Amino acid sequence: MKIALIGASGMIGSRVVAEAASRGIEVTAITRSGTEVNGATRSIAGDMADAELGARMAADHDVLVSTTGPSRTGGNHQEWLDALSTVAKASGETRLFVVGGAGSLFAGDTMLKDTEGFPPAYKDEAETGTKALELLRAANPSPWTLISPAPEIAPVPTTSSSRCQRATRSRPRTSL
Repeated sequence: MKIALIGASGMIGSRVVAEAASRGIEVTAITRSGTEVNGATRSIAGDMADAELGARMAADHDVLVSTTGPSRTGGNHQEWLDALSTVAKASGETRLFVVGGAGSLFAGDTMLKDTEGFPPAYKDEAETGTKALELLRAANPSPWTLISPAPEIAPVPTTSSSRCQRATRSRPRTSL
C-alpha cells in the first residue's frame, strides 16, 4: 500500500507517517518545505492547494491523507477550505482521509463547538472544521473519511484502544 500524506511534518502527520512506516506502508511525505520526514519513503515539497500535485499523488497512491488544519493564529480559514476542496476534487477514486477537529463531534445532540464552556479561542477553528465536514459531504469525493481527534491532543505512547464516533447525515454513532 502507498499513501501520500499532506502535512507530514506536523504533530499528527509525523505520527501517521511513523505508524504507517511501522506497518510496512510506503509513505510520500508532503510538506511545504520538502523537509525529510522520519519513516517516509520519500519527502517532497508541496501544498494542498496545488490541484496538479493532488491529482498526481492520487493517481500514484492508494490513499491520500491531509493532516493540515486551518490557522490557529488568525490566518485566512477560507484559503484552507478552498485548498481542501481542491484536494477533494483531485482525489478522484483514491480514498481521501482528512483530519478534522473535535468541534464537529457531538456531546449528546449538540456539536461540541456549540456546548457551554467551549473555549472561545478555538471557536473559529472549530467552525471551519465543521465547514470542512459540510464541504466533503457536498463535494462527495469517493471514498472519503474525516477523522476528528479528541478536543485536546498531545504526543503520547500508542495504545491498543480507541474511541470512534461515526457521523452520518442523520445522527452520530459512537463505538468503542
